[in-house]
Amino acid sequence: MNTPLPDVANSELSQALLPLDWVGMQGIDIPLILDEPGVDASVHARADLYVNLPMPQIKGIHMSRLYTLLDRFAEHQAVSPASLVALLELMVDSHADCHSSQSRLRLAFELLCKRPALVTEGLSGWKSYPVVIEAQWCEGRLSLDATVDVTYSSTCPCSAALSRQLLEQAFIAHFGAGPVDSNHVANWIRQNGSHATPHSQRSVARVRVHIDQDAEHLGLLNLIDLIEGALGTPVQTAVKRADEQAFARLNGENLMYVEDAARKVQQALATRFHASDVSVTHLESLHPHDAAASSSRRGTLPFQAFDKALRA
Repeated sequence: MNTPLPDVANSELSQALLPLDWVGMQGIDIPLILDEPGVDASVHARADLYVNLPMPQIKGIHMSRLYTLLDRFAEHQAVSPASLVALLELMVDSHADCHSSQSRLRLAFELLCKRPALVTEGLSGWKSYPVVIEAQWCEGRLSLDATVDVTYSSTCPCSAALSRQLLEQAFIAHFGAGPVDSNHVANWIRQNGSHATPHSQRSVARVRVHIDQDAEHLGLLNLIDLIEGALGTPVQTAVKRADEQAFARLNGENLMYVEDAARKVQQALATRFHASDVSVTHLESLHPHDAAASSSRRGTLPFQAFDKALRA
């Protein structure tokens, strides 16, 4: 067992002498702790990590070194902008013999948060939000982006207007043009108020923002709260009838096309982030296809293409 093991990466040359932008591993299961106030700190993440390979004559990188660094990071560090910088620097340093100068990390996980009911005191439930963190280290600078998916309800303004017209026509047909008694009207509305109802659907906002290198935290929960506040109709977990009624009121007060949703979210992000991308999808209940809209706002710092995140 003392016989030296072959190391082909060091002893052989590649048949094609070309530099490579990125080399690494994808889909590594890893338990992580988030340095994020107000959320469940422990998550099951899947990690992708890479370094560049600029020297054509070097056949391959040392993937076990990257895996070991990630494993030690998970054991001893909580995820924050500062700790990600440290990890990315170590990834580059571990491949000095490969002349690597850049590193890249992608973390995908579900952020689990407990959310209170709209009205019922003491009632709450758990909601998960898909999150992707992308970090890149190049020439002593961190580029850090966070992408979150937020699910909400959207009620169509056109459908609401058409429903109101049908209700108006039914009211006139029943009561005519003469004076009416308010009690009779109230009873009629109670029986016929749903004569026609607007269509609504579960919808998803995918938001990507650029995080400052000097930020203390990733700020994921604050970002989610900002998005849900802009939309006004986040989906609920545990509900009783009073909460369901409150949710119906929120939908009625926040009628929106897919275009409205994209603009609302982007406008809210502009108050907090210098670069952001928004992609919203309404999973139509009227049609067998979906409605979609997107908006991009670029800041002064580097920001990777949003389309790449959607295809990842």
